[in-house]
Amino acid sequence: MTIRVCMGSSCYLRGSYQLVEKLKELQKKYNFKLYGSLCFGRCSQGICVEIDGRLFTGVSPENVEELLKKVLRDA
Repeated sequence: MTIRVCMGSSCYLRGSYQLVEKLKELQKKYNFKLYGSLCFGRCSQGICVEIDGRLFTGVSPENVEELLKKVLRDA
């Protein structure tokens, strides 16, 4: 699994750095590659995260683990 987190200014101000830190904690448990990315173009809906080519918006450190579980269930 590949995860890209938007590090553009809008998502950054909404806490994308904290989201990346949370994802680093979860990386061993869920075995994924983590990358930063430039803007996904959905600034008003951030934090934006792309997981295996699918874009998710409104992601936060609090809900990201549940999102990962959902993506793995749907795979």
